[in-house]
Amino acid sequence: MTDGGTTPTTLDLEPQARIVARLAANVTQEQLQGATPCPQYAVHHLLGHLVGLTVAFRDAGRKDLGATTDTNPGAALPDLGPGWREALPTELDGLAEAWRDPAAWTGMTRAGGIDLPGEIAGAVAVDELVVHGWDLARATGQEYEPDEAALRATHDFLAAAATEMRGSDGPFGAVVSVPDDAPLLDRVIGLSGRDPGWKP
Repeated sequence: MTDGGTTPTTLDLEPQARIVARLAANVTQEQLQGATPCPQYAVHHLLGHLVGLTVAFRDAGRKDLGATTDTNPGAALPDLGPGWREALPTELDGLAEAWRDPAAWTGMTRAGGIDLPGEIAGAVAVDELVVHGWDLARATGQEYEPDEAALRATHDFLAAAATEMRGSDGPFGAVVSVPDDAPLLDRVIGLSGRDPGWKP
């Protein structure tokens, strides 16, 4: 995410973080065992992943590198700990605050045990919030309207990553073909390797 020069373009993550927090708050205890668009995740795994990635990318934005930024998210199936309903919105606030600092988008940082430029880490954080917000909404039958700026940034990131980062060892699944005139959210979900028509 650059402005065409050498200065990274920052993005306010707070609107999208609040949307994800609201979706999580509406999840009922009965829904925690339900299926999600992520084949190996039930809803409680997805929420556990959200808690973990929120902390990791918060610390990546702060350049506070250590255990939270070094852990491979695929090393173990994520799950929820006690107090997650209080912890997740707090951590989402911390994530947004960390990336409000322009310095977060510059230099190098680390997330998931991978060293990467700050602006790429920021783009990944936005992508995680937008795509997993859709996952959570779709799995729990909630309406979903992501932050427009975050949605557009995610589209740009995934479109660029489609040819550079995909493959059997990549972080994304195969692109799901979506019509060019489909809504932007559907195109983003297709680029993320998900079927926009998925239902529980």
